[in-house]
Amino acid sequence: MPAWLAIAAVMVLVAVLLNPGRDDFAWFLKLQRPRWLTFERWIPLIWMAIYGCFYASALLTWQAGGRWLPMLGYLGLQVLVQSYTLLICRTRRLQSGTAVGFAGWVWGVALAAIVAPLSGRAALLLVPYLLWSPVGTFVTWRMQKLNRHQSF
Repeated sequence: MPAWLAIAAVMVLVAVLLNPGRDDFAWFLKLQRPRWLTFERWIPLIWMAIYGCFYASALLTWQAGGRWLPMLGYLGLQVLVQSYTLLICRTRRLQSGTAVGFAGWVWGVALAAIVAPLSGRAALLLVPYLLWSPVGTFVTWRMQKLNRHQSF
């Protein structure tokens, strides 16, 4: 199987396996958001662009050396990113999202440092995630304060 297809297949598989169910996600959608979160409708598009960057970054990294360790790093990053909403929805605790959001950002920084010597472009393609992840983590942290009344 060519690398471009294998990377895409693994990304789709992880996304499907770590997606919350309808009922859990409906709970998440009912939570209060900060008033300043006026761009929420754009978040799915932002994530699609970030996943496109993940894909291109992983492919460039593979083409630069075909090493498995960085590929496992990309897998770990996607598992962390995908588990953000799943953990919030399953545990019904926004704190889970804040913690995994921060862990994902730290993992992303480490992955960028690992792939930079192999491919500078691959490392640069991780920058959109590294910039967006703190925004999502901050929104989740603010949502914790707004939804303290929720019975979890």
